[in-house]
Amino acid sequence: MPREIRKVAVLGAGVMGAGIAAHLANVGIPSYLLDIVPRELTEDEKKKGLTLESPEVRNRFAAQGLDNALKARPAAFYVPESADLITIGNFEDNLDWCGEVDWIIEVIIEKLDIKKSLLEKVEKHWKPGTIVSSNTSGISINAMLEGRSAEFKKHFLGTHFFNPPRYMKLLELIPARETDPEIVKYMKWFGETVLGKGIVMCKDTPNFIGNRIGVFGMLECLRYTTEKGYTVEEVDAITGRPMGRPKSATFRTGDIVGLDTLYHVASNVYDCMPTPEAKKPFEKPPILEEMMKRKWLGDKTKQGFYKVERNPDGSKTILALNLQTMEYVPQVKPDFPSLKAAKKVTDVGERLKMLVSAEDRAGQFVWAMTKKGLLYAASVAQEIADDIFSIDNAMKWGFNWELGPFESWDAIGLQESVSRMTAEGEEVPDWVKDLLESGRTSFYKEESGRKLYYDWKTRSYLPLPTDPRTFVLADIKKSRGIVCGNMDVSLVDLGDGVACLEFHSQAQAIGPGLIEGIYMALEEVAKPGWVGLVVGNQAQNYCVGANLLMVVMYANEGKFDDIAMASRQLQDALMAMKYFPKPVVTAPHSLALGGGCEIVMHGHRVVAAAETYMGCVEFGVGLLPAGGGCKELLLRNMESLPAGGPLPVDPLPAVARAFETIAMAKVATSGPESIKLGYMRPTDRISVSRDFHFHDAKQEVLGMAAAGFRPPKPAKVKVVGEDGRATLLAQTYQLFKGGYISAHDRLIANKIAYVLTGGQAPAGAEVSEQFILDLEREAFVELCREEKSRERMQYMLMNNKPLRN
Repeated sequence: MPREIRKVAVLGAGVMGAGIAAHLANVGIPSYLLDIVPRELTEDEKKKGLTLESPEVRNRFAAQGLDNALKARPAAFYVPESADLITIGNFEDNLDWCGEVDWIIEVIIEKLDIKKSLLEKVEKHWKPGTIVSSNTSGISINAMLEGRSAEFKKHFLGTHFFNPPRYMKLLELIPARETDPEIVKYMKWFGETVLGKGIVMCKDTPNFIGNRIGVFGMLECLRYTTEKGYTVEEVDAITGRPMGRPKSATFRTGDIVGLDTLYHVASNVYDCMPTPEAKKPFEKPPILEEMMKRKWLGDKTKQGFYKVERNPDGSKTILALNLQTMEYVPQVKPDFPSLKAAKKVTDVGERLKMLVSAEDRAGQFVWAMTKKGLLYAASVAQEIADDIFSIDNAMKWGFNWELGPFESWDAIGLQESVSRMTAEGEEVPDWVKDLLESGRTSFYKEESGRKLYYDWKTRSYLPLPTDPRTFVLADIKKSRGIVCGNMDVSLVDLGDGVACLEFHSQAQAIGPGLIEGIYMALEEVAKPGWVGLVVGNQAQNYCVGANLLMVVMYANEGKFDDIAMASRQLQDALMAMKYFPKPVVTAPHSLALGGGCEIVMHGHRVVAAAETYMGCVEFGVGLLPAGGGCKELLLRNMESLPAGGPLPVDPLPAVARAFETIAMAKVATSGPESIKLGYMRPTDRISVSRDFHFHDAKQEVLGMAAAGFRPPKPAKVKVVGEDGRATLLAQTYQLFKGGYISAHDRLIANKIAYVLTGGQAPAGAEVSEQFILDLEREAFVELCREEKSRERMQYMLMNNKPLRN
């Protein structure tokens, strides 16, 4: 694109403004973060002798916003060091900085007059050509532009991020009447490619798409819950995973977001609606008004629909609000037959279809809410969007629904459900009736390998828009089949001579089938015609390690030779991958833990999704990495040592870093942090967009091949021996004596130290990778013999969390 955004001014340092600045920093874009000037000193400022003219005071709100972003959980920054890219200031002293940037985004209070006043001031410093946008969640974009110049209007649009900006995929773009189409086109490209967002184009209507549909659903749920006498915990049990919605469901989500936020967004829609009929769905239910009056706003006030109560012994009890008495009471676990049956259905569409037909109270609730939501979405669809897929994407990307409204309607059966709605006296929108009367029975369909959607303008099916940078492995396999595979893996042709080794074992766990699949893929890709290999998948997680159940079974049965053999097989497969003559790019995403992390580290290059959570976590289950994890972290930390200097370099600090990473089971919470911890190298890449992740990985393979790729030379490492190990053992002794770690923790840590320092090899001895692999495998088997380690593994299997003992 000819245009480039190199620096941004973020106007407003609240939760959203600071979060947007943080995400810009995540992708390497510096920003100015500005806010209003305080009118009064705090007591602390008075004690410091500051005045209202002191920069520290004048920039207080921006500084607080940045500090809150640094403290945010989940983290707003990939790594906290990125905050250095943010410069704080204020509207009175620093608005002229807007003349230095390429994009100005307004993120202040949701009041039209205040926004218009700020934009008037901004235009005085505006550099022609600079993009200006508002992050409003629902105020009219066109109304904000009253009084602005024609040129300013051409460069203005709505850019509505969802909170938190780092994690939520949705970015709604709302052009004004006079916005230059090229600006819209560029911001769509920038949002997708640079910020990693899913873009939904919206019309300039109250609350756009996501909040219009989402807030309607929340208010209807509140009304129906109180009218029909459901409890808070019943509704959350129904409206979470069973319906394909987030685990936090309805009321827990309300507490997290804040009931004041819901109230204000609902008020905005209500105020902006043109007729009493349009306003009616956004009238606040009495229960919401009452909770606002009592200031029971959710997590921010420590009570909302739920309240945490501390018991005398220090434990916590989570109470639920009785919506009839307005008292907090112990939760009662719901018992609905339909929900029990739904747990056995993995496909979300089939599950929803089953639930809307169920006759118990859960089924009645699901049908009522689904019916109301579908009819409302269809009734406003043509007002708020140009097509059905924009609405579906908005709800999936902005509210984490598994299916959008029209996808859900297809799942439960469009024809059957409309018949049921009509029989119940509901009014179905004309365009939906037209679709059915034309003989069509769904909003989406597949034809000749293409996905189509129903377009109400042409009254026909049109191809869903696609981006060549988006790879969907399931679609590729459907159209091209697989090259080869077994029960645990498939080799998929990504085109241009690049293959993808996809894991699809249960939970992507490492077992014999996956190891066999690695050899199968390498054997195939070694043939002429193939350029290289991507190792990845599009499951919920990349790989969470070895099949722990198998390890526990073997250990309990005393099959330690089998454990050693399984470890050796994984080590050998990953070494074959590391020294393969063609480029191998690993493409992790989400969780890449234990053996999953070890697979990642044995690629020639890593292209990690930005949201990758990676680490060697074996310590937590009483073990140590034995698929090459100890060896790779040792090598990578040794690589960081300066070479060629006049004086010898002490390698012990590098060994100590590897030791600390493994013994503390450190997990990186982003791709960039994986580089920081040594799981990735600085030469590895981060892919911000999950949609383009495989495209980026494929391009990396092609680029490496075009540059004349050669595999690395076999590595050698000079070990620190017994003297270096003594330093590490002294640390574990002090931690044990201080009561910070258990005797078993100390044992595991000492085993890790033994491996990383070279076992019995003398200090300064140069050993091979295989030497370290043998040490880590032997130590792994020794730990499997320990009763305490087996206890930890069994506890992890039963509770899905490590045992602290």
